[in-house]
Amino acid sequence: LYLLTLYSSAVLITAPSPMPAMVSARGPPTSPPAPARPHKRSTNYGYYNPMDGGGSMLSQVQDTYPPGLGEPINVIISAYSDSQVLQDTTANGGLINYFQSFGFSTECLGQTDPSEQTANLGDGNGYLNETAVIRWDYGDANLGTCQETVEGGNHFRYWVQDGQSADSGAIFMATSYEMPIADSHNIIVNGYNLGRDWLVGNVTAQSTILPTANITNTSTYSGQTSFNNFTYATTVTYVSGLLQNTSDGINHYQSVAVNGLNAIDGLVAVLTVKMVQQPGGSSSSSG
Repeated sequence: LYLLTLYSSAVLITAPSPMPAMVSARGPPTSPPAPARPHKRSTNYGYYNPMDGGGSMLSQVQDTYPPGLGEPINVIISAYSDSQVLQDTTANGGLINYFQSFGFSTECLGQTDPSEQTANLGDGNGYLNETAVIRWDYGDANLGTCQETVEGGNHFRYWVQDGQSADSGAIFMATSYEMPIADSHNIIVNGYNLGRDWLVGNVTAQSTILPTANITNTSTYSGQTSFNNFTYATTVTYVSGLLQNTSDGINHYQSVAVNGLNAIDGLVAVLTVKMVQQPGGSSSSSG
């Protein structure tokens, strides 16, 4: 639980250190398995650039001032991940179980977010509401997201790129670290970049907070996480060119930008996830 507490903190440490494994032990999933859906993989990167299909790497946020601001989609789970992991379910080691393996879980007691955001992934579906909001669970996959809702913490919204014109099956995530509900869930200073990097630190089981100021489009991380007897190996590569290094058009740009820097640094973390162990002792590589 030390690692979980470390990454829920809003303290930035710039010195990397070795990577121990993270171990989780929580209750079994309750949802039935979802039917498998084939994913197209005819893409050089494991996803299609939304802008090539008229989309955007910024979400649309309701009632911003000035109007029309969005939040960066700054994490992608590549379609080159194992197909089993990309299934949007808690069962059979699917996507929700993967999220739970690195300390995030579904909305508190089945609540829905009243301030849904939309995104256009350039896949022909146009702007769609988020699939779900996933929150830091403070060590409790069942009730911990209630604590995040009140106290704030890391969280993300996600969408699946599965329209007919660009059906990669990749998962696009808008990640940020938010303040407590008493502060209207505003984003902390540098909270888009930090939220992304703290998520990467959790998903690769780092022992210290990633040095956000030093991360570039050549940075890579890897590590393993486990939940419900499923173990995942995740490799993360940071890429540029999908987002700009800017404050223009970014929600909360006035308060998120820090020390003369822009609100976002323009980097996107691309995750490739392989299931390396599942119940019964078998390994899987269905990608």
